[in-house]
Amino acid sequence: MDIFGGAPRVLGYPRPVVAQCGTDATLRCQISGDPRPDVIWERKNVQILPERRYKISEEGKLYLLTITGVTQQDAGQYICKARNSIGETYAAASLKVEGETPLKEMEPHLEVNVHLNGYSIVQNEDAAFSCKLWGTPLPVVTWEKDGKKLNDIFESSHFSVTNQDGGWFQLKIYRTRMPDKGVYTCKAVNCHGEALAGAVLLVESVPEKEESRISLNSRSNSQWSPKSRGGRLSLSKLVEETMASASKVKKFAVTEGKHAKFRCFVTGKPKPEIIWKKDGVPLEPGRRHLIFEDREGYYTLKVLYCKVQDTGLYVCAASNALGNTLSAVHLTVKVPRFRRPLKDEEVKERDAAVLECEVPDETVQTAWYLEDQRLMPSSKYAMEQKGTRRRLTIHDVGTDDDGVYLCEMPNGAKSIAELSVKGSIVRKLPRKLEVLEGENAAFCVEVENDDMEVHWFKDGLKLHETHQTILKSFGKTHILVFVNVAHHDSGVVTFVVGRSKTSSRLKVKATRHCPPIGPAEVKMDIDRPNSALLSWERAANSQTTTRSIFVLEMQEVGSQEWHKCFTSETATSAEVTGDAVPCEGNYRFRICSINKYGRSGHVEFPKVVHLGACTLYTVTQGEDAHFSIELSASMPGTWFLNSSQLNQGGRYSIQQKQTTHSLVIHKTETAEDMAEITFIANGVRDSAVLKVKRTCKTSFCHSYIDINKRVDTGDAIVLYCEVSHPLAKVSWFKDGNGLEVMEGLNIQAEGNMRRIVIQSANASHSGVYTCQMPGDVITFNVDVAEPPVMIVEPKEDVVMKIYIPEEINLQCELSRSNGKVRWLKDGEEVRDNDLIQLVSEGPYRKLTILRSCKEDSGEYICETNGDSVFFQVTATGKSKAKVRNERLELCCEISKVDAPVRWYKDNLEVEEGPNLILEVDEAKRLLVIPLATVEDTGEYVCDTEDDSTVFLVTVTGEIRDFSNLKQDKKKWKLLWQRSLVKPPWRRR
Repeated sequence: MDIFGGAPRVLGYPRPVVAQCGTDATLRCQISGDPRPDVIWERKNVQILPERRYKISEEGKLYLLTITGVTQQDAGQYICKARNSIGETYAAASLKVEGETPLKEMEPHLEVNVHLNGYSIVQNEDAAFSCKLWGTPLPVVTWEKDGKKLNDIFESSHFSVTNQDGGWFQLKIYRTRMPDKGVYTCKAVNCHGEALAGAVLLVESVPEKEESRISLNSRSNSQWSPKSRGGRLSLSKLVEETMASASKVKKFAVTEGKHAKFRCFVTGKPKPEIIWKKDGVPLEPGRRHLIFEDREGYYTLKVLYCKVQDTGLYVCAASNALGNTLSAVHLTVKVPRFRRPLKDEEVKERDAAVLECEVPDETVQTAWYLEDQRLMPSSKYAMEQKGTRRRLTIHDVGTDDDGVYLCEMPNGAKSIAELSVKGSIVRKLPRKLEVLEGENAAFCVEVENDDMEVHWFKDGLKLHETHQTILKSFGKTHILVFVNVAHHDSGVVTFVVGRSKTSSRLKVKATRHCPPIGPAEVKMDIDRPNSALLSWERAANSQTTTRSIFVLEMQEVGSQEWHKCFTSETATSAEVTGDAVPCEGNYRFRICSINKYGRSGHVEFPKVVHLGACTLYTVTQGEDAHFSIELSASMPGTWFLNSSQLNQGGRYSIQQKQTTHSLVIHKTETAEDMAEITFIANGVRDSAVLKVKRTCKTSFCHSYIDINKRVDTGDAIVLYCEVSHPLAKVSWFKDGNGLEVMEGLNIQAEGNMRRIVIQSANASHSGVYTCQMPGDVITFNVDVAEPPVMIVEPKEDVVMKIYIPEEINLQCELSRSNGKVRWLKDGEEVRDNDLIQLVSEGPYRKLTILRSCKEDSGEYICETNGDSVFFQVTATGKSKAKVRNERLELCCEISKVDAPVRWYKDNLEVEEGPNLILEVDEAKRLLVIPLATVEDTGEYVCDTEDDSTVFLVTVTGEIRDFSNLKQDKKKWKLLWQRSLVKPPWRRR
């Protein structure tokens, strides 16, 4: 980081340099700054570019300008300018040249003789380029293809470069391949500068079976490479590739009318041949298909203004002599909501074309576009709306009307149609072509017949072939190439054949990002009263490729502050009137240009102008407002209210008596408060502001207002109040923050009523709401209560029996996980202790008694703030197995009366017989053994589909006197045990 920081500063001013004529001279300037400044050299207010005899370099903070072979014309002053985001500075350096200028040596010059075989070279044939040049010293020659050195893209065996006596240099390409097509340049450089020439090579594939190709429109407007280096050719031989595996294909979706861009990065020597396919069919460049190699080396397919039929599998296949590879992506185009979309049309040149579609609703407004250019109603374009139909009529159709048209609804939905124009021009120019400085710009047009007389123009001037302007015709195809373009090559290129023509705008972008140059020719016209008309021009050598805007500022004389008063990207004039200034006084103006790389210097306008704010005319609501102006001569004039012209009649009375004009606005309304009243006549403009005061003070009517609101979650919140005057303006606030209309929140004003409505309340809507007007305020307290916690399960009260000492488990499910419950037994709250556990898991609440006893019988209640459920629990120690007079009964009770059960003994299903009876008593299921014997000992199971109960029965001895059962346990014992299964729920 620079130790001084901030704006650039000169550390060492350039010393005067004295050089002998014919030698090299170097000017030096040492500059620092943080951030690091951009430094340029200028002479006579013209920036010096690093080309020909000038070399610009830097060594740390030292910036150098070297001039080779100086002459007396190079003597003079040079300016070194430095600028960063904080400021700028400059330093002057002088160069003195001594001695006489020697005889001027000849600068390098090229003559090109390109030997091509007619329209193209057939694949596998040799191609040769020859050029003759001379210069002293002998120039160094390099060959390039599309801006790349041949060694970087060709193997050494594929080409040779030779030179012969007489200054002839030759490039030969052996066994040409499809990727060899393009623009070749021969560049010569010596100490006096450089020169170059270019030529076009087309490679035609070896004749073979007609291959199937796809193009959405054979009348392509595709050039060799729109927006790409050198306008690279895209005529290539089609090859077959293996279809990509569906599982590996990437997915890409786009709405109809949007662009889809696919890029594939492939390297290799020899340079691979690239083919794009859709659903297995090769694609050719077309009106909506751009195929090119971008500046980063990606092979790119751009599908413009996608339509539904563009849905499919796109494959990029690359191959050379050593192998092949491919990459695939699947494109899905979503259909817009048009009742009937546009259809493609084809018309003859100079006829009328009609495009029509239907929108979903007749109230929907639409806009028409020709690609990215919005169309407006005119003699050329007629736009009609009838119900849901939308129609565009294009009159006197020409070649440049050929293209993609869009009808767009406000929600962004688009319908697409292609218009094909049949005429002498079969393939037209693109609407625009953008290239960087130093690249090649290529244009290609195809006409209807061979041997037609054609002409190329740029900015209205006819073009002729030079070393840097290539004009070639091959049958029906005509080619224009600008080699090594510079900024001055920007303009409109036009191709003319007979009465037909097609045009393209060429934009040459600067490779260096520079701030704009300030506006020029600033003027101020102060002939109008209380007004200043300011005008300016864009600098002649300013860049047009980077978007910039003009910023106009004003300053009151005596003040140090400048205030922005006007901005525009294209306007070159602005009028500042007295109503645009904060107070009356003398004002000066300045202007600058700003783009994303910085700001130009300010240019101040000459003169100072006196401006004053508009007169304020105050009336009370309902009164008449009178305005008048007296002119120096009698002339007609017009009155305006907020830019709307006023006419005699109704509430407006307009009169003219000789030189006096008057306006009366009867019964003024509060809606006219602060309205601008303007009078305009020939060369005269004056304005005043109408101030309308309200007739009385407004306030709230506080009676019958519910200021405390309590609502449940999900309910609507309505806050309502009345004002004393229907025109009273109020503002709503919540907890001090202003409220605005949004989804779910409506702010309404009808007559004296003011209210807000919140459709569905939640906890965030709780708070203090205020409705305010000047001098009065009303407050509402809103409390949004959460909904009561409800018990989801069980839905009804539960009755259950438990056998001591089994666990007692009572459980319920709540409507919210954060709900709170209380457990009660016989009216008293149950507390957590060693034998009782109260568990909360998500929405479930559980009461568990680890070891039950008889005292645990009773009524249990699970209670929330809005619901409760009852559990009737009976704890008993008696067995369900009863033995009376040698009779054994096993009984279980089920929750559904009609549910089937099965009985098992020792895992075998029992069958009913004389000594085993199965009984059903409503919800009870019984197994009865009238006379139990030792053989009846075992494990009995009563089983349903969802639950089961186990009985362990042991029969010992042959005791007939059951009255002595308790005293003689050794002789007779009947044991019964129930498994600890989850007790079934039963309705009370």
